Amino acid sequence: MTDAREAILARLRTAAVEAIADPNLPVRRFDWDLAQRRHRFEQAMTAVRGEVHTVGDDWPARLAALLCERGADNLYYGAEGPLASELVTGWPDGGPGLVGADQPIGANRDALFNQAAAGLTSCRAGIAETGSLVLWPTPAEPRLLSLVPPIHCALLDVDRICSTLHELIATERWAGGMPTNALLITGPSKSADIEQTLTYGVHGPRELIVLLRG
Repeated sequence: MTDAREAILARLRTAAVEAIADPNLPVRRFDWDLAQRRHRFEQAMTAVRGEVHTVGDDWPARLAALLCERGADNLYYGAEGPLASELVTGWPDGGPGLVGADQPIGANRDALFNQAAAGLTSCRAGIAETGSLVLWPTPAEPRLLSLVPPIHCALLDVDRICSTLHELIATERWAGGMPTNALLITGPSKSADIEQTLTYGVHGPRELIVLLRG
């Protein structure tokens, strides 16, 4: 089995080709200004039961209050991630306990599945057309923070909202380099597989809280 697996992977590596941008391919985008992109993002996100809250530099305190309203007793975050310093500095006394994930993801897996009430991540961008978040997980901010806890919290800067995914890909030149994993999240986890009854939280977080800064 191991030899067969290695043979398959070797063929895939050999067949890999470099992505080449087509200069003649028009970028699909909308001529929306920042205010329009923001409005459309909020409208699309809330339509799929995501929450959007406008925040400023006080976002840690606002987040703590939102989690307290839900009875969440802790918040997991990437201890070496891009939001760690702001989060810890601005976290109010009496807020849910902060738990920094600072070990390899395998060591945090059981805690995230069994103990985490909420998880916090940063966002690479937002997509106005679909109301989606774009996440690029890293070892410092692993993807399980957004996929496992019952509540996923995300901080998105307004100026990171693009009109379409194609616009984002073209603007940031994704063809020149991407992470091993990119996540597009549109609302909380939901499924209607069982008797066509829509249920939230089946395959991931049942709530999505977006803090829109700016």
